[in-house]
Amino acid sequence: MKTLIDPGHALARGLLAIRTQYQVPESFPPEVLAAAEAAARRTPAEHLDRTAEPFVTLDPASSTDLDQAFSIQTAGGDLLLRYAIADVAWFVGDGDPIDTEAWRRGETLYLPDGKAPLYPPVLSQGAASLLPDGPRPAVIFTVRVAGDGAVTLDGAERALIRSRAKLAYDSVSEADLPTGFTELSRRIAAAETARGAARGDPPDQEVSAAGGGAYQLAFRPRLAAEDQNAALSLATNMAVADTLVSHHTGLFRVMAVPDARAIARLRNTARAYRLYWPDAQSLDDYARTLDAADPHEAAFMLAIRRAGQGASYTPYRDGVKPWHAAMAATYAHVTAPLRRLADRYVVEATLAIANGRPVPDTVAAAFETLPKVMAKAEARGGDIDRAVIDLAEAVMLSSDIGERFDAVVTDANDRGARIQLCEAPVVVRVPATGVAPGDAVRVRLSTVDVDKRSVTFERIG
Repeated sequence: MKTLIDPGHALARGLLAIRTQYQVPESFPPEVLAAAEAAARRTPAEHLDRTAEPFVTLDPASSTDLDQAFSIQTAGGDLLLRYAIADVAWFVGDGDPIDTEAWRRGETLYLPDGKAPLYPPVLSQGAASLLPDGPRPAVIFTVRVAGDGAVTLDGAERALIRSRAKLAYDSVSEADLPTGFTELSRRIAAAETARGAARGDPPDQEVSAAGGGAYQLAFRPRLAAEDQNAALSLATNMAVADTLVSHHTGLFRVMAVPDARAIARLRNTARAYRLYWPDAQSLDDYARTLDAADPHEAAFMLAIRRAGQGASYTPYRDGVKPWHAAMAATYAHVTAPLRRLADRYVVEATLAIANGRPVPDTVAAAFETLPKVMAKAEARGGDIDRAVIDLAEAVMLSSDIGERFDAVVTDANDRGARIQLCEAPVVVRVPATGVAPGDAVRVRLSTVDVDKRSVTFERIG
């Protein structure tokens, strides 16, 4: 998603340069736009009519590419999550111009000044998006959530749905949401804790004016509705993953635990932020205590996300259990097909399995080639994210040349020391000898070049 928010457009010039450097597409080729316009006019003919079900969506207020809608029912002590996912495959055919362009892009690219979507807006923000302005084709996954938060996939079907409301994180009330929403989220969160999951989403960073032409990087408080809504997606992704594994097929999201060096660096980062992390406490256990409303703890949550070895995709292999360390579970991406290419194929495989059909050959073949395509797309997105952060740090520090900062060394080698500033979420490398990880140092900001997105510090103590 977005690296950070720039409501005052302080980054505008630098963002234009980033878009140019990384060749962020401004639009789509004419043949892709023409194919999307034709696809948007298609009339669904193989979808069940579920327009009477009270589906709603819950997203940022400005979002128009709505992948998910949901309703919740009770079944004894269980809750049934009816999770409707945009039926992208209904609009996109294998090998057509839209599909070919999507394979080139891999995923939607997000920058503070806008996004480069995976699919043309006439689909991603129109006919395929689960907006509340008319029936939309969808794939509905029925996920059974037990009292202890265990999830199973009860079924999947193609259906027409009609969203009752486009709810927004910053204005939604409990009365707007289906009965059982809060309880379902609680069950999923309790199950995460029980299995030792370390999932924690840091809040968005925001560039804001600090007066006198200066800017600061702050964290926008994360809203409870965001975390509760994420639980619905998590439940569906886990239920789908278990179904795929049991049928010896699929594409999975996997991630290793941070290695010993990354853990040591994080302990030094915690020290820089003056956070108390007991020596005997694991990273996972400590991460679950963090409060995103505290700026230092929010910054540390961001540091944890950046410290991992990175998540990746892998197809099913006999005898290998796909594992996502942060989720402490087998996990698949299925709930964002408008924004991630891989999800479309996982949706199609799950739909086939749930209805007793073989997984289409084109889908099975895609599972073998998608990891490389998605890795390339994610690497590009990661490069853009880092460039945006570098730009924001340069803008924030541009009025502080000559100022002194306290910092802590997070690691050191013959190229110098990596330091974490104590009062800002900034990590830089400085020339330094005779220092070791964990050492407190004093540095001076020497230069800032906003155009090059670079800052340099010198050690003074």
